[in-house]
Amino acid sequence: MAEAGALRIAMVGHGFMGAAHSQAWRVAPHFFDLPLEVRRSVVVGRDAGRAAAAAEKFGWDSSATDWREVVTRDDVDLVDVVAPGDAHAEVAIAALEAGKHVLCEKPLGNTLAEAEAMNAAAERASSGGAKAMVGFSYRRVPAVAFARQLVADGAIGQVRQVRVAYLQDWLADANAPMTWRLDKKLAGSGALGDIGAHAIDLVQHVVGTRLVAVSGLMHTFVTERPLTGGRGLAASSNGGGAGDEVGKVTVDDAAMAMARTAEGALVSLEASRFATGRKNGLHLEVYGSDGAIVFDLEDMNVLQVYDARRGADRQGFTRILVTEPEHPWMAGWWPAGHIIGYEHTFTHQVVDLVGDIAAGRQPSPSFAEGLQVQRVLDALERSSGEGSAWMSI
Repeated sequence: MAEAGALRIAMVGHGFMGAAHSQAWRVAPHFFDLPLEVRRSVVVGRDAGRAAAAAEKFGWDSSATDWREVVTRDDVDLVDVVAPGDAHAEVAIAALEAGKHVLCEKPLGNTLAEAEAMNAAAERASSGGAKAMVGFSYRRVPAVAFARQLVADGAIGQVRQVRVAYLQDWLADANAPMTWRLDKKLAGSGALGDIGAHAIDLVQHVVGTRLVAVSGLMHTFVTERPLTGGRGLAASSNGGGAGDEVGKVTVDDAAMAMARTAEGALVSLEASRFATGRKNGLHLEVYGSDGAIVFDLEDMNVLQVYDARRGADRQGFTRILVTEPEHPWMAGWWPAGHIIGYEHTFTHQVVDLVGDIAAGRQPSPSFAEGLQVQRVLDALERSSGEGSAWMSI
């Protein structure tokens, strides 16, 4: 049974996202006044030794290998799903059916059907008080939250055009080894779901709308990669020795799309893991009838704002350093001008989630919002397979 005043966490998975989430669960109570005590109870992994090492490194009380047993335990209140995409649906649904709160990394599922099933499970569980949230962490960049406020306040007028691009280059080397992220069975999609999901959510969140139609194009530049081992990775051989084995890439390396919002604004979208020189470049431009907003994740404490209503002699983009205590979440950190970074977005996610659970509110982004992003991903993939035909969402 839930312990009064405490929120006991089980984290399923402990890779890159496991480290980010562990840091957030650890730090949030020390900088923000949370309404519930947060306890990092157990981390779950397939390998007992690696799970135990992760628990020790990241400060969890214990480790386990059977997530099915863990999500039904009486001493677990919330299940944090940071495992690869093929595990999201099964773990999250089981946890919700056990009456646990769930935080699940994006994209919600590997397929639209999985996302629909997860949202249905969340709706059923909500009647018993269980809350479900999907982890679109870039919503919690203070500059992004401030941009959303400005758009909602009418600071740039009617939104007419949006450009968003999420560009990385970690696969640009054709000899980079095969990973689970390149296997559709495990990852669902490539650049599209991995980073394109963030771009789609960013547009819908900042503009306060939803995409209703999309025309997309996806491409895989390198179809085989050196195989170094890993679960579920398909291998083939060119007839040489063991070192010649390669894995077949079954996901996209890059995706592009045109889209329309419900209000008729035009959107251009890019997602690539082949953009040479770009390490983690998430760039958003929002153009309205009275101004514009520009955000760049590689300069994440800054928002560029243009006010077209000012006199011609005073026009130009204003660089706002989003570190004042009046800006979202910033009062919990350092004096003005002292910047924060990538990991802080996960801390803000924990702050909001714990607050919503304590207040009995539905956290955002909900599984329903995650499902909307999944519908866009699905429509874009279907469009690409049908000659970039326009698809309604």
